[in-house]
Amino acid sequence: IATQKPNASHVAGFQTWRKLNRFVRKGETGIAIFAPIVVKKRNEGEESEDEQTRLFGFRTAYVFDESQTDGEPLPPFATVKGDPMQFTATLERLIGERGIALEYTDRIAPAKGMSSGGRIEVLPGLPAAERFSVLAHELAHELIHKGERRKNTSQTVRETEAEAVAFVVCHSIGLDTNTAASDYISLHQGDQATLAESLEVIQKTAAEILRAIKPAQDPLR
Repeated sequence: IATQKPNASHVAGFQTWRKLNRFVRKGETGIAIFAPIVVKKRNEGEESEDEQTRLFGFRTAYVFDESQTDGEPLPPFATVKGDPMQFTATLERLIGERGIALEYTDRIAPAKGMSSGGRIEVLPGLPAAERFSVLAHELAHELIHKGERRKNTSQTVRETEAEAVAFVVCHSIGLDTNTAASDYISLHQGDQATLAESLEVIQKTAAEILRAIKPAQDPLR
């Protein structure tokens, strides 16, 4: 995308833009990408398919940048507002106490945060509330998604769990999450069923983080 259209901001396929009530202008040239071809696994000796998938290959697909479209303005996506106060510093300290390296770097742009097993990277310059939310999300990955659990869960499950933990933690310290969590979870194809299946690990992880960052006299809300 960067080599074909360096100033691209938000890209999507033709039909996705239509669902957002925006329409690709006539004569615009699509941006070629490699789209994964994913197929569901079949358990040997069984006719039914399980929920796990495997990568079968790639195909060429075309997306269009927002600047190539006309229509209704895009709604704000995954925004968190408010003042996390001292909790950002407390959360950063907790990350260090858990032996996790933390770095603010532009290398990960346009991603806002990344977790890579013992290391968290966050995009610098984020608004205070968003920075806190990203830190909570990536810490959740570090606490939950290691070893066998990482191998046995899909990206949809992992992203749903991490964002749900971030939502609970952000809400508990008084941040306005609005539709941020649902926006992000939907982006990764998560849904109510995914949340329900992961509820126990979400509650346990959120409680663990909150016990560490909130004073004992400040009960969970």
